[in-house]
Amino acid sequence: MVVAAEGTMVPGGYRARVVDTELERGLNAAGFVVLEGPRACGKTWTGLRFARSAVRLDVDVDARVVGSVEPSVLLTGERPRLIDEWQVVPSVWNHTRHACDSDTGRGLFILAGSAQPSDDITRHTGAGRMRRIRMRPMSLFESGDSSGEVSLSGLLEGRSFSTARPEAALGDVVALLCRGGWPGQLGLPLLEVQQNLRDYLVETTRVDIGRLHGNAAHDPFSVEKLLRSVARNSASAVRNATLAADVEPGSLHRHTVRSYLHALRRLFIVEEQPAWPVSLRSRAPLRKTPKLHYVDPSLAVAALSAGPDRLMSDTSTLGLLLESLVVRDLRILSQPLGGRVFHLRDATGFEVDAIIEYPDGRWMAIEVKLGGTEAVDTAAASLLHLKHKTTTARLNQLAALVVVTAVGYSYTRPDGVVVTPVTALGP
Repeated sequence: MVVAAEGTMVPGGYRARVVDTELERGLNAAGFVVLEGPRACGKTWTGLRFARSAVRLDVDVDARVVGSVEPSVLLTGERPRLIDEWQVVPSVWNHTRHACDSDTGRGLFILAGSAQPSDDITRHTGAGRMRRIRMRPMSLFESGDSSGEVSLSGLLEGRSFSTARPEAALGDVVALLCRGGWPGQLGLPLLEVQQNLRDYLVETTRVDIGRLHGNAAHDPFSVEKLLRSVARNSASAVRNATLAADVEPGSLHRHTVRSYLHALRRLFIVEEQPAWPVSLRSRAPLRKTPKLHYVDPSLAVAALSAGPDRLMSDTSTLGLLLESLVVRDLRILSQPLGGRVFHLRDATGFEVDAIIEYPDGRWMAIEVKLGGTEAVDTAAASLLHLKHKTTTARLNQLAALVVVTAVGYSYTRPDGVVVTPVTALGP
């Protein structure tokens, strides 16, 4: 059985991640694990926690040169062996597959990457040999900013929750939203974090997308305009044509938007939240357009050159970014049990912010509000309306209806709807 390597390769101060359990299970079940997510989300540290040897292709120039000539050299070392930023030497993919064919053991390699290579590179799949695990920036639970008292696994089992009022005020949550879940930024002054995030986006526009395009010509200024447009439309079911028309100044062709969005998805900068593929007891057709989110709402704040004061004075934008924050955490916290996060909207305009569906068919519905009795009542009414519209077969699999707020108490209403602040969510 593969176990964590007692942290011998990990720098001090490692914070446990929800994905740790997935990685351990993957190493015990497959020949190699592909750990993928955006730059700076913590993949290297997490990989090192389980690895007994490593090569970091992003910083080791000699290893890159040697690996480009003879990729099998990169696989030499005590196992599990971490090959960090493996996509820099993409030919290592097939060598990893072949090594796992030759050695029937489990947990031989961890391939960590911050960009999805082209389909040609992974055309020979690792099916039957590998497990793919998605990693994101830290949830509030992982960064120590959520008590975790209201667990998604508990909600899935039908438990009720009641907690004391958290110490976090709205201003604290807004600051957490602006800081984001980037492990390397914890403890830095917020002004420095925000500058670092703006620099992150600059590198994305100037360098990362160019690498994905094989250094073909691209326009960083156009990418920057698109990033602002995506930020303005966070947590919205927005079409490419709308994003193309929304960019400022000027506009972009929708095909250009499609190309750059594809690159941003491959870099794990933006993520789609798909529409829930269900049938309701209603004649109104369901909309199929996915919602668009940054992988971390702090990047949206950076793209808008905003900050806590500006967001506190713009509750409409703040509400959308809070929804993105909650969706980020729901994705992270539900992933170990196979949860997938959807949204729902029909032709009449009725919508639900998030639906988590699990492999066994159980599901829960979540509405996100800043807080306040009236807003919570409205959100609860929407969730109960969804319950009324749900077919009997799906209703039998409903685990929970939840309103997630920015601040406040956790409690279960008389109508069965659970209310909890985001600073109490846990796995």
